[in-house]
Amino acid sequence: MAGEREDAMVREGYTHIPGWGSDLPRGNRPAVPMERTPPRLDVPWSEPPPQQPMTVEVLKSVERPEHSRTFGTRLPPKGLSGAIRRAAFRRSENDAGHWLMLVAADRVDVVEGLCEDARRSPGKAGLALGGAALLAWWLLRRD
Repeated sequence: MAGEREDAMVREGYTHIPGWGSDLPRGNRPAVPMERTPPRLDVPWSEPPPQQPMTVEVLKSVERPEHSRTFGTRLPPKGLSGAIRRAAFRRSENDAGHWLMLVAADRVDVVEGLCEDARRSPGKAGLALGGAALLAWWLLRRD
């Protein structure tokens, strides 16, 4: 009996802390009358949606047995950045090398885009190459 009274006094001393008592048994939680468990959402279809047709190369993680039903096709992997991405997707998502390679591929893709812009519009080649040089300086600087 004394132990219960001490517990109640301790709990009352912490009521000013937001979220206090959230780890108490369900019957002792301060918000029990207001808590409600949302009902489980059942899948609204009897069959899953059809697979999106693959018109471009879509990279897939080694942890997943198949491609997701829908995916983006706007920027398929290409060039050196695409080769880096393909190499990254041969590694597990749990590996830091996977993510570092994807970050490196993004950086390479930026430089490839600048070079492509310079190739497409020779009049603005100086601006694009200047941007590429500035980017290279920023990536290689030592702070």
